[in-house]
Amino acid sequence: QVQLVESGGGLVEAGASLRLSCAASGRTFGSYAVGWFRQAPGKKREFVTAISWQFRTYYVDSVKGRFAISRDNAKNTVYLQMDSLRPEDTAVYYCAASHGDYRDYGGYTFWGQGTQVTVSS
Repeated sequence: QVQLVESGGGLVEAGASLRLSCAASGRTFGSYAVGWFRQAPGKKREFVTAISWQFRTYYVDSVKGRFAISRDNAKNTVYLQMDSLRPEDTAVYYCAASHGDYRDYGGYTFWGQGTQVTVSS
């Protein structure tokens, strides 16, 4: 069982940066893949990025070159550095954990409560 808590969201202007954190409980956190997802009002949840337990990464095309995912297993924390933010990045951002393939959206079974990111134009 893994419990996840996101933090770091906020209101920023276009072009600014934010760093989200996903803090996890559980001694086996290092064996999980962790992903970041986002959901904007009226839209489906989108798989944004993920990092495997082997530190392999995945990014959706729209964030490549702007977002960076990283993990610190000693701190049981995964980070999402978001640079050059755009109004279309506005959404609730969720982190989730999976014991399966880090690229498999359906394998994420443990979810945080989400943190709001709002980017003004």
